[in-house]
Amino acid sequence: MNAVAHVRVDESGANVPQLLEEHLQGTAKLAREFASAFGGEDWAELAGLWHDLGKYKPDFQEYIRERSGFERDEANEGGPGKVDHTAAGAIHAVNEMKMAGKILAYLIAGHHSGLPDWLKEDAPGSSLEERLQGKQHLEDARKGCIAQEILGAPLPKSAPCNKPLESDQLHLLIRMLFSCLVDADFLDTEAFMDPTKAEQRSAGLELHELRDRYNKFMDELSKAPDTLVNRQRRQILADCRKGAELEPGLFSLTVPTGGGKTLASMGFALDHAIRYGKRRVIVVIPYTSIIEQTAQVLRKVFGEHAVIEHHSNLDPDKETPQAKLASENWDAPIIVTTNVQLFESLFSARTSSCRKLHRIANSIVILDEAQMLPPVFLKPILSVLKGLVSNFGTSVVLCTATQPALEGRIGGAAAPHGAGGFIGLTGVRELMQNSETLSWQMRRVSLERHSNGVNPCSWNEIANELKSHDQVLCIVNTRKDCRELHGLMPNGTIHLSALMCGEHRSKVITEIKEKLKANESIRVISTQLVEAGVDLDFPVVYRAMAGLDSIAQAAGRCNREGLLDGLGKVIVFQPPKPAPIGLLRKGEDAGNEIFRIAPEAVAKLSPEAFKKYFEIFYSRVNSFDEKGIVNLLSGPDASLCQIQFRTAAMKFKLINDAAQKSILVWYKNDRFDSQNLIDKLRVTGPNRTLMRRLQRFTVNVPERCFTALRTQGVITDIKGPEGSLDIWAQCSSGLYDEAFGLRLDGPVYQGDEFIC
Repeated sequence: MNAVAHVRVDESGANVPQLLEEHLQGTAKLAREFASAFGGEDWAELAGLWHDLGKYKPDFQEYIRERSGFERDEANEGGPGKVDHTAAGAIHAVNEMKMAGKILAYLIAGHHSGLPDWLKEDAPGSSLEERLQGKQHLEDARKGCIAQEILGAPLPKSAPCNKPLESDQLHLLIRMLFSCLVDADFLDTEAFMDPTKAEQRSAGLELHELRDRYNKFMDELSKAPDTLVNRQRRQILADCRKGAELEPGLFSLTVPTGGGKTLASMGFALDHAIRYGKRRVIVVIPYTSIIEQTAQVLRKVFGEHAVIEHHSNLDPDKETPQAKLASENWDAPIIVTTNVQLFESLFSARTSSCRKLHRIANSIVILDEAQMLPPVFLKPILSVLKGLVSNFGTSVVLCTATQPALEGRIGGAAAPHGAGGFIGLTGVRELMQNSETLSWQMRRVSLERHSNGVNPCSWNEIANELKSHDQVLCIVNTRKDCRELHGLMPNGTIHLSALMCGEHRSKVITEIKEKLKANESIRVISTQLVEAGVDLDFPVVYRAMAGLDSIAQAAGRCNREGLLDGLGKVIVFQPPKPAPIGLLRKGEDAGNEIFRIAPEAVAKLSPEAFKKYFEIFYSRVNSFDEKGIVNLLSGPDASLCQIQFRTAAMKFKLINDAAQKSILVWYKNDRFDSQNLIDKLRVTGPNRTLMRRLQRFTVNVPERCFTALRTQGVITDIKGPEGSLDIWAQCSSGLYDEAFGLRLDGPVYQGDEFIC
């Protein structure tokens, strides 16, 4: 009897089998195609041929004939009713290829449950070392009459990537091959099980067509008034397009805020991609609050269907069926995503997260606001970026107004409490012809220290100064500071903080822009959420002392379009209390230090000032690999192909979810009423569209605040059709304020809540 891989039920109700040999050949063919981007064809093809050898086992064939449908993407091996079908291929790979076979063993053993650890640690699931001991799995599979062209397929004749890799890059190679296998396995299975869904996938527009659209858009843009700012933007674009001729590798793009780097970097990327045969452009952004704006700009240039957004806050109303499919594996020419999506995927063990990784090979990655790369993960992040460039044909652009010092030695052993330092990137080429001159030419603000100097100002003192301005923005370091200062301001002053849900913030920011455009009086007190990607344009900005990168971002909200007769005014003051202990405090301390040693460079916000600032800041960082990721993936045992994938994935979290809790709040606008959405969640349970829509009505709070609100009984765990969803929502009026957002100290009642 021919071995079966999957069974589907057709329209008549009859079972239709997919033969196992057909599935293995189909997966191998796709995996080979995907790995051709980095010279891993033979290895990926072999993984495809051997990944389901365990399905030849008689007990698996008995199991598959008892039920229809294909296994869940991340099914638990050996769970109830399951038959282990992944160990056999892993064991066969090691038998055939010895040490090199371990590379394929990781892929095959983890193609449903995720990349395993070599040794058993704290991560769930069995280790690869344990799985390889189960020799009986392969013996049982051989009873299924495996075709010799599969079992005895030719072994690879060359190393992956066509060159020997350093042991510290082996984990990235395995993860890339794993991506090719799991994506190929999924797509081949989908083509059999759900042909209609498979047909919805499309390759999209070619990069040549996208560049034509880009050129047409930029030609129209060039007709804008011939102001100094617009002339500078045109020069920036020209430098970028000239830089596209340079050999692929690492680049920096240092452009002052307001210089049009989003569109200019895309000009570089399209020209560079077409010249060197790159496959796609991936724009990576630190915050979801910026990503929506960037994607909107790019859609205006390229059209709705050419740009795929992939992040947690995506509005489902903007998501086509094709976009949902493409976001699974980034099969599109332009991807806009977040630092969290990119880097947590590059260190992930899960199949669903890793599927897209092979799409990064031979592509261009634009890291927008590169200074936001988290210092405590900087060592593993820079290591993987070097690996992508050196071994997988990726060009990377570090794009920012405040270029961090990521070349050469980062940190340093001489720092009294520093991390000791490590070697960062090498060979980074700046795309701007003269970034120092450009910085001076695009200077639109005067940056000055408050008259108090290093002495703290009181909030009353700052409030009185802010009252003297008709249009002014003041940015502070904490939510508490924001509330305290706002309480001293006149009625009508606007408050902005992350205690307001996304829909609320969007509404308020739109109102601010309208008032500025109409030249109406407006005063805003905000946390740093407005510092990146929010295109506000105030004549005067106050900023509590912080890192120089944050101060520069605040300055970017001042005289942004250069429309004032003179320079805008940015005043940096020492707040009553220093920033909270941690990286914020280190940034503030380094900011004070750079003001002291290089006041002239700081006043100009010159690239040299940022280089010196980051050298000071990094010298104060306690660790550039706080969780020991590098040792888990590239430690002494990596040369023996003994890698702790799953443990590293558990530890690599750019956002510490454990320290934060999400609460759904009551807020309504012209489109949605979140209470209605919450009620729908209770009735129907969660689904992709509903949960993404509810993201816009979510506020994240520290766990201690969450516990206090739960104790007060003003938030509740939502019960769905099948019981608790472990999703918490507001359940008391007065807890969410139209001005301030979520009240962490509990609701303020108006009195009518108690009238029957």
